[in-house]
Amino acid sequence: MKKLFTLLALLGFMSLGFQSYAQEEEVADSAATEVDSAAAEAEPVVEEEPVATPEPEPEPVVEEEASFHQVIKDKFIEGDWKFMTPVLLCLIIGLAIAIERIITLNLATTNTDKLLATVEDALSKGGVEAAKEVTRNTKGPVASIFTQGLMRMSEGIDMVEKSIIAYGSVEMGRLEKGLVWVSLFIALAPMLGFMGTVIGMIGAFDAIEAAGDISPQIVANGIKVALLTTVAGLIVGIILQVFYNYLVSKIDGLVNQMEDASITLVDLLVKHKLSN
Repeated sequence: MKKLFTLLALLGFMSLGFQSYAQEEEVADSAATEVDSAAAEAEPVVEEEPVATPEPEPEPVVEEEASFHQVIKDKFIEGDWKFMTPVLLCLIIGLAIAIERIITLNLATTNTDKLLATVEDALSKGGVEAAKEVTRNTKGPVASIFTQGLMRMSEGIDMVEKSIIAYGSVEMGRLEKGLVWVSLFIALAPMLGFMGTVIGMIGAFDAIEAAGDISPQIVANGIKVALLTTVAGLIVGIILQVFYNYLVSKIDGLVNQMEDASITLVDLLVKHKLSN
């Protein structure tokens, strides 16, 4: 019986000791948790400094080059429209006449070798009337001269030659039509430019007199007008001179063709008359 009581007492002490040990473990764990939380709260929060992103470098501004048309427009305005407009009109009218003459002269060009061969064939087959029909249906000054010469065939070779020479002068005058106006504008454009130069210089001296002092800006304005009008007049004169020389050379070529073809026609008529 005593052993039973002793065993029960040991079991009670052991259970009490286990409970007390478990409570101590719980207290220790809670204390450690509180310490960790307190340490976490006490630890200072280090804020990360924001990394500065480098700003993109501005792209270099590329200045667009002014077009040729814009440059001409600006210089026209700077040169004063009152002086530049007459020079521009000389260029426009002169070019219009020159282009019209170029087209007319190109249309007047004739293949004289082919025409002479056709006329010779017509003379041998159908006589003078057949040859006149050929020349009337052919365009150009050479064919017109041939027609006039064939119309005088009945009056003799001498009259044919005189008719060709006279009508050749008429055709030459038609070919040179309009050239006098082109030459006028060639001389007039630089003169208008020089007039703008003189007027611009007078304006510059008037501005100096009104200001009472020689200012570079005042002088430069008048000189710019003077130089721009001069340059414009010279450019117009050069352009029209090129067209004029081309027209003169074209007319000289046509006149030489007419003269050579006329001589050959007279020889054909003499040959045809002798053969008959």
